[in-house]
Amino acid sequence: MLAVVTQPDRPSGRGHKLAATPVKAAALELGLTVHAPLRLKPFADRLRALEPDILAVASYGRILPQAILDLPRAGIAFNVHPSLLPLYRGATPLQAAIRDGRTQTGVTIIAMDAGMDTGDIVGQESTPIGLAETYGELHDRLALEGARLLIGAIDRLAAGTLERTPQAMLGFTPNEIEATLTSPLGKDDMVVDWSWPAARIVNVIRALAPLPAARGLLDGELLKLHAARMALEGESGATVDGGLVERAGDGRGVVLLRVTPPNRSSMSGAAYGRARTVV
Repeated sequence: MLAVVTQPDRPSGRGHKLAATPVKAAALELGLTVHAPLRLKPFADRLRALEPDILAVASYGRILPQAILDLPRAGIAFNVHPSLLPLYRGATPLQAAIRDGRTQTGVTIIAMDAGMDTGDIVGQESTPIGLAETYGELHDRLALEGARLLIGAIDRLAAGTLERTPQAMLGFTPNEIEATLTSPLGKDDMVVDWSWPAARIVNVIRALAPLPAARGLLDGELLKLHAARMALEGESGATVDGGLVERAGDGRGVVLLRVTPPNRSSMSGAAYGRARTVV
């Protein structure tokens, strides 16, 4: 490996001190050369001097200019994308798949082009999404899977057996692809509406756990909602099995298992319910 390229250090925490990305910290620990350019187009000349055979990109968060995509001597820049492309292109595919109640996702390795996640597929594998699996759990699981698939694609490239499949050949319509496009999360994406069906509320909470965490307004307080499940048939009352029960728009119960009230520490839903009753 010639070098690692990652995002610049950013202010973090209450003190807003500059903090390195986890990628930079891990690379330095391994003794690798790290670059963290503020601007990518001027950086292309420095990268060209390294004469890279290939590029491999994962969750970089910035669009690479064509000047960088054209650099690899093997003629390919790989991208690791956590969805079954061409569905769920864009910045938040895992969160969107869980939010939408999907039971299947996967990892795709593509040969990057100028489009957003539109390059030819050179590797893909599907995996089920657990019924209670959170974004954080799925992310960590697919990161390992993505690394394995990437290594396999690099090995096939070296052996001269790498096959490329244009995404247009997979049979999805433009409308199907458009319906699953994803974008960076905004504040409105994090707020739960209690008029939604219970399943949608639980899925949104799963999709944003552990971070940035969904928000929900209860008795005038905007809580962070960290964990929830659907109430089981026969469960009734304000609290059940450590959770606080809230009714959704379809009449079903949502059991809030862990919440963080404003200016307080994280607590079980039941503990928050008891405190609310006392007040």
